[in-house]
Amino acid sequence: HELLFFLTLREIKVRYKQTVMGASWALLQPLFTMVVFTLIFGGLAQMPSEGVPYALFSYSGLLLWTYFQNALSGAGNSLVSNAQLLSKVYIPRLFIPTAPCLAGIVDYGIAMTIMAVMMVYYQFVPPVTIILLPLIVLLTFLLAAGAGYWLSSICVKYRDVKFVLPFFIQLLMFVSPVIYPADIVGGNLQWLLSLNPLTGLLNAHRAVILGHVPVDYAGLAISAVITLVIFISGILYLRRTEKYFADLV
Repeated sequence: HELLFFLTLREIKVRYKQTVMGASWALLQPLFTMVVFTLIFGGLAQMPSEGVPYALFSYSGLLLWTYFQNALSGAGNSLVSNAQLLSKVYIPRLFIPTAPCLAGIVDYGIAMTIMAVMMVYYQFVPPVTIILLPLIVLLTFLLAAGAGYWLSSICVKYRDVKFVLPFFIQLLMFVSPVIYPADIVGGNLQWLLSLNPLTGLLNAHRAVILGHVPVDYAGLAISAVITLVIFISGILYLRRTEKYFADLV
């Protein structure tokens, strides 16, 4: 547990080492993205936003998405990036891709301050279902970690993963309801969208923060089941392949 803590702390320090803005990037990344999306999708494209200001709608989605994106990107490349740890000393291999996912929660907490300021500005009061927010963040962590276990293990043998991963993450954003409401998708494709575990998590994340729509508990439950399957299978796959890591890196 102490080792995992220090690996996570190292991830946080390395991320902002020798940067002028420091931890402010945790605020600026989703904030600037929200401004651009609001101008393009909210202004020019007139994207629906479930009856709330589009800036608030998009930021509440980008807040969770940015955490997932950074956590998955860090976890997917973690084993190859820490080759010296794999070849010189034994540590539980599971800790290496887990650390970026834990470190990202700090950025999420920092970026949440902008969400709070925006809610005050637009006069939104969080509903009582805000108590579900830690559960949603936990499920997002498990999803990022589980996918990270799979991708980092595969990346040790096939380095193509580090080139495919940025494209995959970018594509995943557009098939997830980050910048558009889930109900904009036609009925024939709704079931396909629901198979994306981020759909239920993003919808629930918005609902428990803004309270503009009821929480879709069925969608959240589907996301939770798929997330647990990815997380558990990722652990099993990493443990089954970790004996080859030191030879391959």
